[in-house]
Formats: sequence, structure tokens, C-alpha cells
Amino acid sequence: MTAPRAAAERDPGLQPERTRLAWRRTTLTGAVIAVLAVKSALHGGAPASGVVAAALCAALWLGLLGLAHRRIGALTGPRPAALAPRVAVTAVLCTVALAVCGAVLVL
Repeated sequence: MTAPRAAAERDPGLQPERTRLAWRRTTLTGAVIAVLAVKSALHGGAPASGVVAAALCAALWLGLLGLAHRRIGALTGPRPAALAPRVAVTAVLCTVALAVCGAVLVL
């Protein structure tokens, strides 16, 4: 009978704050990649492929920012819902694609 009472009085501690900060770090990293991609694409008359890659980086960053904002908003409740697998996969794909686009523009 102790388990239901313990679940009702859940003390999340600093977990929501750590999760919020992790999302902020991820979006900040994505912002840096997107800005550097746009800078490298606009610097010195970049080819059309560079401009497309920079635009893709910006779009991926905006998608990641939207996902992060949605998740951070969900953390405000007393017991936030688990991250849906579809959202997790989308966030991972956005992050990996953003890193790949940034690497392509640097090379």
C-alpha cells in the first residue's frame, strides 16, 4: 500500500530542470550549426548546393526548436508524460541531419 502513496507524492527533484537544460543545450548547438552553415553558404559566393544545405540546416533547426519547446512545455506539469517514440525519433533525426548538413558545408 505504500507504492500508490509514493507515486502520488512523487518528488521529481531536479530531473525536469536537467531535462529542460539538455533541450536548451541541444537547441543552442543546433543554432550555432545553422548560423555557421548560413555564414559559410553566404561567404564568397557559395554554389546553389551550399545555399540549399544552409536553408535545410535552418529548417532542421526550426523543427528541432519546435520539438524542444513542446517538450519543455510538457515538463511543467507535476508528472510529465513520457516522450512519445515518434517525437524522440524526429528529434534524433533532426539533430543528426543538422550535424551532417553542418559537416557537409564545412568540408
